[in-house]
Amino acid sequence: MAVQQSAGSDPYFPEHGDARYRVHRYELTLDYRPGPNRLAGSARINAIAGRSPLTEFTLNLSDFKIGRVRVDGRQPHYTHRGGRLRIRPAKPVRPGAAFTVEVHWSGNPKPVSSPWGGLGWEELEDGALVASQPIGAPSWYPCNDRPADKASYQISITTPSAYAVVAGGRLLTRTTKASTTTWVYEQSAPTSSYLVGLAIGKYQTVLLGDPGPGGVPQHGHIPANLLPEFSRDFARQPQMMDLFQELFGPYPFDEYAVVVTDEELDVPVEAQGLSLFGANHVDGARGSERLVAHELAHQWFGNSVSIADWRHIWLNEGFAKYAEWLWSERSGGRSAQQRAAAAHRLLSSQPQDLRLADPGRKLMFDDRLYERGGLTLHAVRCAMGDDAFFRMLRAWAGLHRSGAVTTSTLIAHANRFADESLDDVFAAWVYGAALPPLPQPQPEARFPARPTHPPTNAGPA
Repeated sequence: MAVQQSAGSDPYFPEHGDARYRVHRYELTLDYRPGPNRLAGSARINAIAGRSPLTEFTLNLSDFKIGRVRVDGRQPHYTHRGGRLRIRPAKPVRPGAAFTVEVHWSGNPKPVSSPWGGLGWEELEDGALVASQPIGAPSWYPCNDRPADKASYQISITTPSAYAVVAGGRLLTRTTKASTTTWVYEQSAPTSSYLVGLAIGKYQTVLLGDPGPGGVPQHGHIPANLLPEFSRDFARQPQMMDLFQELFGPYPFDEYAVVVTDEELDVPVEAQGLSLFGANHVDGARGSERLVAHELAHQWFGNSVSIADWRHIWLNEGFAKYAEWLWSERSGGRSAQQRAAAAHRLLSSQPQDLRLADPGRKLMFDDRLYERGGLTLHAVRCAMGDDAFFRMLRAWAGLHRSGAVTTSTLIAHANRFADESLDDVFAAWVYGAALPPLPQPQPEARFPARPTHPPTNAGPA
């Protein structure tokens, strides 16, 4: 499905992204030295102009030294300040025409400042990590930093050979020359700029489960000292993959990787085909298993089916939260109804000033958005019944694969599968601020009486 381009700049981050063109492909060639935290890079960006002649355009890029800029091989006029690289081609690009931008840059990468702290490239004690949601991508490469502008990527990274490089996508080649190794990854699926994940460190790689013929390869990249705990904490991820493919449809990418850093992270972070966890999320007791499910579910909801702009972030986080509840329900833990009741009790004791459809930048990562998002999907499930709800869910992930959607897109889609209009349900849960009553399943709803994915390890789910 073609990506739906929103008409203008993102209302939450108007300085990020340029709606006058879209990118088809990024080819990034990077050289990174962990000791001095030194990054040198070149980007070849293949793009397509919009409906008007492109006399100028912008890329987002942090405070690096610019060495060279070319548009279709010719030197343009450009300025670079405030995280924006403004480019005026020597000759305007015709409406709808393809064009190529080449940028060379170098410097010491650092996170982008935001209301939530630093985002993007983070120097670790021994290596580096990229976690960009929502506006951290310009911390390390020039991009059209808007979630609806999705492109394919090829990323070549050269580092000292003691370090492993993990990126989302398929590893094409790994070539060692003298003391350095070059890793080349290809992500062919359309990817939002903030979802380009990267980890550089001293990792041990393990295969999670046996994917079998046609299965999804799943790898873990972890510090050797955390391997025993990791082996238990992530043991059920292959079963999660099986369940989510049953409920949501085929996994949308070629493979899936998880990285655990040797440092603590506030929260795990999803990237395309890749999720990043901190050492604090590994305890050997499956204490963060709901987060393992949450990040895996984002591969369908948020990564493959992306949002047109950040007003619709509940479509990412509400679906991933509900996937936590579905995993719990189907793996021997509490049912989705019990999880919903607990979330409802929590929300009823908190301020009710958040509207899912447009929470505002200040509240876009508020815990209430996650919980209310999960409750909204549970309310839709209760209104529709299980058969229609899960048919709707699979169709949503399938029809909008590689696309970008809005809240209104979901409402129209869900109504096509419902016997009665769901407009009142969405009006109360998505557009209203007051907390509606706890959703109740229909009498004939077939909430599983026993787990379909029973625990494989000792201990509670």
